[in-house]
Amino acid sequence: MQTLSPQRSDSPAAVRAVPPPEKPSLDLLLSDIRRRRAEFKKQRFVSPDIVDRFVEQGVYRALVPRRFGGLEESPRQFCERVETIAQADGSAGWVASFGMAVTYLAALPSETFAEIYAHSPDVIFAGGIFPPQRAPRVEGGFEVSGRWSFASGCMGAQLIGVGIAPTDGEKSSLPRMAVLPRHQVQIEPAWDVVGLVGTGSHDVLVDRVVVPEAWTFVRGSASRLDEPLFRYPTLSFAAQVLSVVSLGIARAAIDELRHMAGGRVSVTGAPRLADRPQVQIEVARADAQLRAARAFFYDAIDQVWDALLRGDTPQPEQISLLRLSATHATRVGAEVTRAVQMQTGMTGVYESCPISQQVCDSLVLTQHAFMGDITYQNAGAMLLGLPPLPGYL
Repeated sequence: MQTLSPQRSDSPAAVRAVPPPEKPSLDLLLSDIRRRRAEFKKQRFVSPDIVDRFVEQGVYRALVPRRFGGLEESPRQFCERVETIAQADGSAGWVASFGMAVTYLAALPSETFAEIYAHSPDVIFAGGIFPPQRAPRVEGGFEVSGRWSFASGCMGAQLIGVGIAPTDGEKSSLPRMAVLPRHQVQIEPAWDVVGLVGTGSHDVLVDRVVVPEAWTFVRGSASRLDEPLFRYPTLSFAAQVLSVVSLGIARAAIDELRHMAGGRVSVTGAPRLADRPQVQIEVARADAQLRAARAFFYDAIDQVWDALLRGDTPQPEQISLLRLSATHATRVGAEVTRAVQMQTGMTGVYESCPISQQVCDSLVLTQHAFMGDITYQNAGAMLLGLPPLPGYL
């Protein structure tokens, strides 16, 4: 039986003790990501040097409080970061989105959080929470063992979180997570899917590691920090940083169609894409749908953020719009991406055509639990004056 000691000199917080180098050009990073999309897909994870460049770009310090060396960005600013990266590649955007993990970790005891960020604000966290595994209380904390799926970004993480179900009678409607250093977790490649292949959402395994209670937290519970971001609805934000990936993918698909449209005449003798009335109609329709969904998405964020900056508490109706706009953005992004592919004929089904991968990525996004039809049910119930199901707000 192993015991995790928060005082270890090789603790994850010490990994990034050296300040990151001067930030390179974002445009160059995005260009490299586009060029290497096939590489990420083949190996089923975003390459470590790209994750290092996310660090240089401030992805993982973006939301960290200034007192811990972070940038303390707003939810809108962070979502715009992720959206931009997702335009280069959906998997890269998805992995970057977990820079929001600081909002989860803020539910840890203050001393633990301070230790994690003591040496650097660039802490990379990933995890798999389901299914929560039974964890008996033992001397020193909880004994954690089991397997968890969908640990997106785990290949580049320093800290891994796993879902546990304490066996001492704890009652909570939200799952508890245990936080471990990467070296105490085994990663088993098990990510065999049609889209977002490069996210490295593999299974993680832990074998009888004792995790101190101070290194566990209830996901979605109140933060121990007092900056405005840490009063923003955590689970809503978790949905938003993923759904904005769909907006980025859809914009990239439209841009790809525009690039293709002025190309060669079809081998069948049909006019160029740009000269076809149906393509003109559909690209305009897609652009309008995407812009409308994006406006709803960011307006919902701004409404809640402005309330927090005024010192107000977000109202349930405002939080519901965060969830509804996120699911709507995901669905519209997928619909737009597929509609764009429909205008490309056979060109759009080849592996060499970026749109084929963008369609697959966007469809996987719609399958995430945060983006299910249950969002519409809960939002609709509230619009009709009824209470939502537990856990929605």
